[in-house]
Amino acid sequence: MTSSSATAIETPSGKDAAYENFPVGSWLLPARLRPHIAVFYAFARAIDDIADNPDLSPDEKVHRLDGFEKAVLGLGDLSPAFAEGAAIRRSLAETDVVADHCVDLVAAFKQDATKLRYRDWDDLMGYCRLSAAPVGRYLLDLHGGSQHGYGPSDALCMALQVINHLQDCQDDYRSLDRVYLPMDWMKEAGARVEDLDGTVTGPPMRAVIDRTLTATEALLDDAAPLPEGLSSRRPAMESGAILDIAWTLCRRLRTGDPLAGRIVLSKIDYLCCCARGAVSALV
Repeated sequence: MTSSSATAIETPSGKDAAYENFPVGSWLLPARLRPHIAVFYAFARAIDDIADNPDLSPDEKVHRLDGFEKAVLGLGDLSPAFAEGAAIRRSLAETDVVADHCVDLVAAFKQDATKLRYRDWDDLMGYCRLSAAPVGRYLLDLHGGSQHGYGPSDALCMALQVINHLQDCQDDYRSLDRVYLPMDWMKEAGARVEDLDGTVTGPPMRAVIDRTLTATEALLDDAAPLPEGLSSRRPAMESGAILDIAWTLCRRLRTGDPLAGRIVLSKIDYLCCCARGAVSALV
């Protein structure tokens, strides 16, 4: 987007597909669908960046996100400032995918603008059903669905979201005062949100992180049937790759310290996960 009105609404963070824990529109997916996936990702990135901007008030964030929702639904004045919303609306019409997934994402980021704590795991999962599950649902609908429905895809996307929360737990707290760890688990372990500002993870916070990882691994178990439930080979290979990436990051977070530095995979590790997971989906 190049217009001044567009840049006045969007707040680009500089994050791109390379920042994500999953391949965005990779070569594993059909070439004819990759442009649509790119449009969906650009929309999601634009609204996520607004929600994560520390310089905007909650009311201003919600106002801007409302504009994107209207653009997706074809409502309002369709200002060029919301071009990413208009672009995904056209893409959805071309591919016959419902707008619900985009609307759910907007709802999640509105929640991010106003909600800073999650009382328990179920409360956090309610957020992830809006912020993460719609991504997988969009991709499933784009590729013709799954014989298992949305369940395994939801589980994988929600697990990826929690993994990302753990990777970014310190930055989320420092820059936005957001904590995506269940507050009841924090209380039971004797951990304080202020502990996230440290340079090392103490025993109480380590207990919370490990408990969160255990719950995340249960989600990954629920996601295991996803590849074989897909009729198309390419999405099956991609989902197998993402499952491998998720399990590998969980293991790294078990042994690493997310307060000492963001735990990520090297390019070689990432490629190995993709190759191993893609092959496993074919077996």
